[in-house]
Amino acid sequence: MRVSLVAFREVAISTLHGIYDVLSSFGALAGFDAAIPASPPFRVEIVGAEAGPVRLAGGLTAEATRAVAEVGDADIVIVPSVLLPAGGWRAGRYPALVDWVKRAHERGAILCSACSGIFLLAETGLFDRREATLHWGYASTFGDAYPDVKLFPERALVVAGARGELVSSGASMSWHDLVLYLIARHVGPTAAQAVARFFALQWHRDGLGPYMVFEGRRNHGDAAILAAQSWLDKSFSVASPIDELVRRSKLAERTFKRRFTAATTLSPIAYVQQLRVAEAKRRLERTSEPVDQVGWRVGYEDPTFFRRLFKRITGVSPAAYRRKFRIPSYGEAPK
Repeated sequence: MRVSLVAFREVAISTLHGIYDVLSSFGALAGFDAAIPASPPFRVEIVGAEAGPVRLAGGLTAEATRAVAEVGDADIVIVPSVLLPAGGWRAGRYPALVDWVKRAHERGAILCSACSGIFLLAETGLFDRREATLHWGYASTFGDAYPDVKLFPERALVVAGARGELVSSGASMSWHDLVLYLIARHVGPTAAQAVARFFALQWHRDGLGPYMVFEGRRNHGDAAILAAQSWLDKSFSVASPIDELVRRSKLAERTFKRRFTAATTLSPIAYVQQLRVAEAKRRLERTSEPVDQVGWRVGYEDPTFFRRLFKRITGVSPAAYRRKFRIPSYGEAPK
């Protein structure tokens, strides 16, 4: 399989070279596990708008072996994660790359994005009305720019298209899921398992919900709802917060709820639940409080309901979340 990794100014070198190293490693790994084929299954190269050194987002450079105009044989096209500048993604900046990606798709290539690399691929229009994922921190910006793409930032990997040719991976290190998926798909699951063991790569089986940080939408221009959000930031754990919000807003209950949902895209109760779970996550990470006490502190007297809600929002139980995100003893600073 001929793999083209696309390099341009906003690309993160860690993702670019991480993907390159793993997919290029088969020759070196053949003697470590019988599942690794003796003949490397991928031929990987870095390509760009022009051949030669490409200065990347962090200031380091990568070497593009060919210009995309010279590449007519790509089986897999991968756009690595990008670091967006302060002004956000500027569509139309790389027309040659976008046109080439379209032609590669027409020839049958699989198009893949790692994290925010989906911004470039979305310019092709091929992801319109298709499912995709990317880093949750860019979800709002991406949704505003490409509203026709069905976005699921809580998912680590999404495979879409009539022949599964549109593949996107989510936040940051979920490029692990992308490369392991490509290996499993084109070489075999045992080879993917062997590569995962050797590099200590991991599938994000629980999705990316545990990693996501809730930030309520605030650029909606509704002053009454913004005031309600500000009050909730500090008072989300009080009893009957929705009743208090309605009272403070001086609006009819039905009007308040309609405006709140329109402004934030969440119902008031769903918004409160997100805030409470976000605080619970912080307490599970940083304290040794029992799970039931954490639930009580964020506003839930029924521990069973709290545990169910936490798992529904994050994808994991409170205890599993604590195990995953508490700093291990070997990572703590010396006393």
